[in-house]
Amino acid sequence: MTPPRTTTAHRRLRLTLAVAASLMTSAAAQAQSLQTLYEAARVYDAGYLAARLSVEAAQYRADQAEAARLPSAALTASANRGDTHTAIGTSVYGGTEQASLTGKFPLYNKATLPTIEQARRGVEIARADLESAEQDLIVKLAQAYFDVLAAQDTLATARTSKKAIAEQLASAKRNFEVGTATITDTREAQARFDLGTFQEIAAENELLTRRIALDQLVGRSGIEPLPLAVPVRLPEVVPANAEEWVTVADGLHPSVRKARLAQEVARLETERAQAGNLPTVDLVGAITDSHASGALASVGGSRPGSTRNANVGVQMNWPLFTGYAVQNRIKETLVLEEKARQDLENARRAIAQGTRVAYFGTQSLKAQVSALEAAESSSQLALEATQLGYKVGVRVNLDVLNAQTQLFQTRRDLAKARYDVIMTGLRLRQASGQLKPQDVAAVDALLAR
Repeated sequence: MTPPRTTTAHRRLRLTLAVAASLMTSAAAQAQSLQTLYEAARVYDAGYLAARLSVEAAQYRADQAEAARLPSAALTASANRGDTHTAIGTSVYGGTEQASLTGKFPLYNKATLPTIEQARRGVEIARADLESAEQDLIVKLAQAYFDVLAAQDTLATARTSKKAIAEQLASAKRNFEVGTATITDTREAQARFDLGTFQEIAAENELLTRRIALDQLVGRSGIEPLPLAVPVRLPEVVPANAEEWVTVADGLHPSVRKARLAQEVARLETERAQAGNLPTVDLVGAITDSHASGALASVGGSRPGSTRNANVGVQMNWPLFTGYAVQNRIKETLVLEEKARQDLENARRAIAQGTRVAYFGTQSLKAQVSALEAAESSSQLALEATQLGYKVGVRVNLDVLNAQTQLFQTRRDLAKARYDVIMTGLRLRQASGQLKPQDVAAVDALLAR
């Protein structure tokens, strides 16, 4: 009677797989690709949008700094009225109106150019921060995307394992009823089934948590990530040398560029401080119109009416002694310049270390994938042999349960390792400063359609 039951079980399994494949195809038609979600995250993620606005604000600061070498003008106006009562009962009434137009054009100021250059470096620093924010967004999104896929795999593994254990439990009960197995087989299968129920509940909650995280990142709900295309082809790591990645990172990484720019800003600040000992020269001019009325118009024998005064000249301001403020400011900026150099060196070392760690992590994970692929094949063969041994009576029910658990866990670990390889590849490019939006498209090409 065993062969008919086995044939029926196989038919049910094939029917289940066909239905599952149909459901997966239907879900994939509504699933979102990584590229689609990345475009959504770029207009939703608050951190990335804040970095973009910082670049815009920095550009306006640079434009403000440019104003230091352009002419300026100001218009002032005033009007006064007065009524004065004397001791003998008389009153004096009068008023004045005045308007002045003043202008200034800087002829020489040693601090102007360093100030402008600092503002320009500020724009570049903001752009480096934006690049870092974009790279962080790519990594966060890809991690959330593959976390959902991994959680789906874990749940599928838990359900498949529970179903297989349920079939083994039913078989153990039947064998116990006919006297071909002991109650121990039934109890072992029941214990595994109860544990499988717990694992299924935990996997469902984990998947829900991962979905919430992905939804929050892109501002959408009900996202269905696309699985990896089968057969899975993981990307190669090129160049295949850690030091080449480190060399690239030293020139491209946003953190290193930002530290170099900060060092330049510190050097320019020293130039600004040194300019505090030098004179400034400005071309100045003014036009003033005034009008007097009432008693004030006849003061000094002048006639009522308007007067106009115009002047133009050159004005120099040379600080001769500032209480050693300028000298101490120069000393401070020199120390800060040295600090900026040390910060740059620290950034370079940290990036080099992070790049090496990411590179060797990628190599290790690729080796793990190869090992797990071999383990999957071996576990499949071991399960088939154990099931055959159980049928002929040389293996017990616990052996079958253990073989099933090993196969399902190996498949789950293999899928997770593949996701980790892709993620470490992205992190390697981020660590070396090479991560670009084009890398999202490259990862997207690995997904099923």
